[in-house]
Amino acid sequence: MLSHLSIQNYALIEHLEIDFPAGLVIITGETGAGKSILLGALSLLMGSKFDSSHIKDTSRNCVVEGEFTLGEEQFLVRRVISAAGRSRCFVNDEPVTIGSLSELGSKLIDIHAQHQHLLLCSPEFQMNLVDLHASNSELRASYSALYNELESRSRQLAVLEDRIAAALRDKDYNEFQYSKLADANLRAGELEELEQEQNLLANAENIRLAIEQTVELLNPMGTSFVQNLKMAASKLEKQGGALSLLSELAGRLESCRIECKDIEQELEDALERCNANPQRLEQLDGRIAALEDLMRRFSCSTVEELIAKRDELGRMVNSSDDLEQERSALLSSMASLENELKVKGRELSASRTKAASELGVLLSDNIRSLELPFAEFAIEVVPTGNYGKTGCDRISFMFNANKGGQLVDISKVASGGELSRVMLCVKYIMASYTGMPTMIFDEIDTGVSGRAADKMGKLINDLGRRMQVIAITHLPQIASKGNTHYQVYKTQDSENSRTNIRLLDEEQRIEEIASMLSGSTRSAAAYENAKYLLNNK
Repeated sequence: MLSHLSIQNYALIEHLEIDFPAGLVIITGETGAGKSILLGALSLLMGSKFDSSHIKDTSRNCVVEGEFTLGEEQFLVRRVISAAGRSRCFVNDEPVTIGSLSELGSKLIDIHAQHQHLLLCSPEFQMNLVDLHASNSELRASYSALYNELESRSRQLAVLEDRIAAALRDKDYNEFQYSKLADANLRAGELEELEQEQNLLANAENIRLAIEQTVELLNPMGTSFVQNLKMAASKLEKQGGALSLLSELAGRLESCRIECKDIEQELEDALERCNANPQRLEQLDGRIAALEDLMRRFSCSTVEELIAKRDELGRMVNSSDDLEQERSALLSSMASLENELKVKGRELSASRTKAASELGVLLSDNIRSLELPFAEFAIEVVPTGNYGKTGCDRISFMFNANKGGQLVDISKVASGGELSRVMLCVKYIMASYTGMPTMIFDEIDTGVSGRAADKMGKLINDLGRRMQVIAITHLPQIASKGNTHYQVYKTQDSENSRTNIRLLDEEQRIEEIASMLSGSTRSAAAYENAKYLLNNK
């Protein structure tokens, strides 16, 4: 429940502090006194939008603060808004987002604003009311989860279809490009090897001549330089016992011999490879030219990049087949989801049909008690054949206020006063299973007067025994109910108008209700009538 409300610098309110007890709280005041301003300030704590023009003094912030109780939990909710329109929200002095504030507010207060009875004609409101009465929250959540997943997969399918279409459009071209690279038998490092061999064969004669001349120098006049080194090392080694230096030098000569022998062998091997081969050179030139042509065509700088391009084109060529398989799997999963959705939809329909029948009877009984003795109210659950966000049904509220009349859609027949009475009955029933701690009625009595108003007041008073109810009203029959009565009034000076609120004592309450009965000139009969209303709650 709401236990305290503090408002600073909002519209015509400079500073108000209001305590709210449990039960029914009545708020009255002349038109224009600021009752709607009070409700507007409270709505800010529920996360509603703010118009910066409502800041009275632009040199300071607008601050609205409320103290609430939900079960055993206490909440101090505060909203601070600057003249520039910047809003900050706090719960128990911890900053929160507007979204979090709205979510908490939806659990703390149900505000019935003026003209909200028009919601009775809203298909969404009608559906939610039936589901609330049927306790369908879990069933509807399961249905919604299936529906949302099916919608998500439908979007995936649309994207996949586009990809498949694009893959099919490009398939022939990609296959042609892929075959060019696949037929080339590409191998990593090939170009470097080919260029090295090409360079060798292109310079074979010069290389051969250089090798032959080198071999001749290592064997002058037919004498082997390597053999000479061996003989020299042997001679020094024989005298190494007499002079150790000679053994060391003999070892060094042997090392030179071994190295020179290796050089001779490698030169012989190289000489064998340096035979001129015009046919092989022509093959190399052709292969290198072919690879360079492919690199230009595919904008690649290496054979490795060509290989990567080939593999990519291969995947693209096969992608349409892969995408078709993915599409088939997705369609299968969607069919399974659709079957589950239909099962849940039928469960929802059955639950709604049963609840609609019960709720229609319950509402009819309550509406008749409000001076509509021949009223009939029924709720139709009509299958649509389509599985939408909320199921496969259309809900219609059917109403007839007159004896012998026909049930017709409520939006086409109910007057403003009849809608107000129906909405009060709806709120009265909803309160029994929403667990909402506080309900606010802002002139729910619009279009009602006389005995109907008195009976609406008794219904509101009865509701106040079960929960906290704050009723803003212009009817004395309702204002006389409950034990707590606030009056909103306006004061003016030469510069400003201000909205204030005061708690009325017994005498002040009689005067206020008498004024509501007879206007500014309070007659003795009005006083007596006011006392009668207060004594017969």
